[in-house]
Amino acid sequence: MILQVKKGTFSYDKRKILKDISFDLKEEEVMSILGPNGVGKTTFLRCLMGFLKWDTGKALLFGKDINEYAEKELWENLSYVPQVKKSVFSYGVLEMVVMGLDKENSFFHIPTKEDYDKAYETLKELGVEKLSNRYCDELSGGELQMVMIARALVSNPKLLILDEPESNLDMKNQIRIIEAIKHINVNKKSACIINTHFPSHALQISDKTLFIGSDYKTTFDESSKAITEDNLQKYFQIKAKILIFQAEEVEYKTVAPYKAI
Repeated sequence: MILQVKKGTFSYDKRKILKDISFDLKEEEVMSILGPNGVGKTTFLRCLMGFLKWDTGKALLFGKDINEYAEKELWENLSYVPQVKKSVFSYGVLEMVVMGLDKENSFFHIPTKEDYDKAYETLKELGVEKLSNRYCDELSGGELQMVMIARALVSNPKLLILDEPESNLDMKNQIRIIEAIKHINVNKKSACIINTHFPSHALQISDKTLFIGSDYKTTFDESSKAITEDNLQKYFQIKAKILIFQAEEVEYKTVAPYKAI
C-alpha cells in the first residue's frame, strides 16, 4: 500500500472543511478528486502532503505518518505538480527538469552529465524531448505543464500529486496530459492523485474517485461506481448523461452535461 488516509478532518477557523475522509491507494493506481470550486480540494492535497495538519486523522505513506517523515525523505518518495499557467523564469527546460533531482542531492551539488541525461530521458518518456533546448518562458501552457510533470518524475517518486494539470489548456494538450498520466503509472509503478475539473478525464484514467462537496460531504469508490449521473447532480448541481462510445476498437466513457440546476 502506497498511501492510506484514515478519517482525515480539517477546519479553517473552526469552520469544518473536510470530515472523516478515508481511502487507500496502491501501486499503479490513479485516483481523481472531483468537486466544485471552493470546497477544499486543494486544501485536501495540502493536508495529504503535510503542508497543513489534520485536526484529526492521518495520512500514511508506506504505513508511516507523513508528519513523521524528515523533509528530504518525504520528497524522495513524493512529487507535487501545482497549477501552472505561465513561467516567469527563463530557465532552460533541461535545467528545470534537473531541479527535480535537487531533493536527492545536497544544496551545493553541481548537476552532472548523468543528471542531464536523466532529465532528457524523462522528457523523452513523455514524448516532449524536442523541448529540451527551449526556455521555459517561451513555452505554451501545455508545453510548460509537460516540463513540470517531467521535473516531478525525474526522481522516480512513488506518489505523484497533480493539481488541475489540464486546466487552461486546449483539447490537444489536455489529451497529451491525460496520456502522460496513463504512461506514468504503467511504466513508473507509482501511484497518482489528480485534482481535476473534468469528470470525463477521471472516467478515462482513474481507478478510484473521491468527490468532495459543500458541507464536507464526500463519496469515495471505484471510478466506475463513483462517477454516476446521480453523483454529478449531487456534487455539481448539473444534469448530465454518461455516454459510452467506441473509437479505434477501444471503449470510452464521457460525461455530457446538459442542464444546470
